[in-house]
Amino acid sequence: MSMQDIEQGLRDAVRHFWSTRRRQSERQGNENDRDRGSRSAVTGGKQMDGFVRLVRELLMTAGVPETSIAADRRVELPGWFRAEKKWDLVVVHGGDLIAAMEFKSQIGPSFGNNFNNRTEEALGSATDIWAAYREGAFKPSSRPFLGYLMLLEDCDRSRAPVKVVEPHFPVFPEFRGASYRTRYTIVVEKLLRERLYDSACFLLSDPASSAAGIYSEPHPELTFARFVAPLLAHVAPIGR
Repeated sequence: MSMQDIEQGLRDAVRHFWSTRRRQSERQGNENDRDRGSRSAVTGGKQMDGFVRLVRELLMTAGVPETSIAADRRVELPGWFRAEKKWDLVVVHGGDLIAAMEFKSQIGPSFGNNFNNRTEEALGSATDIWAAYREGAFKPSSRPFLGYLMLLEDCDRSRAPVKVVEPHFPVFPEFRGASYRTRYTIVVEKLLRERLYDSACFLLSDPASSAAGIYSEPHPELTFARFVAPLLAHVAPIGR
């Protein structure tokens, strides 16, 4: 698959995200309560299916059998702090866990609590599966590959500076005056730097440009190309 095909696939995935979210919000049936509608859309699932399909196609192009890729069904993996967790995409080949990936999103207007929830979720999922791996849950698998992709609504509220609360101790300086857009950049980068995930991607999209599937990549280390390159290198032995 060429870079042009990948870019088109990304635009299609972004377009699918916004159109699916819109349909789910309409079905929720309360157009006067956008926050409630947003929660309905986020918890309704399927918005990120375009990204899952794109990565699935890239894996199959790299030689991973379709039967080794699970998405939507059979995506549960054991944890250490909980019995199991559903991932968005799982690769199991020859009885070995090859990869597990998360595809997440957030839209406004309630960025605050949702940002904290997304951060805790990403940290918890990685901590749980690495502990399970350490304790032999996936034997005889080698170290699996973990990937994390986040799509954030690009709007005035996600770009506005956020006040920090410091009743006892100062926050780290990078958070002072940072918008939720910047905070997400920071947390996704730190997830990667701390090796909680092997690759990570952070995308922005404005719903006003949803019909064209327009997106942006605000951090040069968190682009989709850098997200999939190590994944495809990791699965390359399967296609040989």
